Amino acid sequence: MIIIALDFGTKNIGVAVGQNYTNTARSLPSIKVKNKKLNIEKLNKLIDEWKPNAIVVGHPLNIDGTKQKITQCSENFSKKLKNIFKIPILLHDERLSTVEAKAILFEKYGYKSLKKERIDSMSAVIILESWFLYSKN
Repeated sequence: MIIIALDFGTKNIGVAVGQNYTNTARSLPSIKVKNKKLNIEKLNKLIDEWKPNAIVVGHPLNIDGTKQKITQCSENFSKKLKNIFKIPILLHDERLSTVEAKAILFEKYGYKSLKKERIDSMSAVIILESWFLYSKN
């Protein structure tokens, strides 16, 4: 089963693709958000190319599990995706995914790798691999 993960943001959306046979994911180029508008064309292209069985969207929560400002935006984004693509859209806890993404990128590639787009897509990888582990149980 092919799954796409999206790390929702108001300026960039991190993207990853993976499959549940190996429970691994890889990053894809992030999608720019312009004027708070979803780039449907790029998302359509992704869906057409990868033909995912579902999309996992990062659900940003505070450390204690409560919602923050961006949580509602992510939930609205998920609802839009559900209406447009007619495939399962699943929210998955993304707490500390950005912190982990920065640490991985810094360790592997150094300081110069810490570009926002790269961090967002690495966060999507972490979200998806976490979802694979969670969905096994």
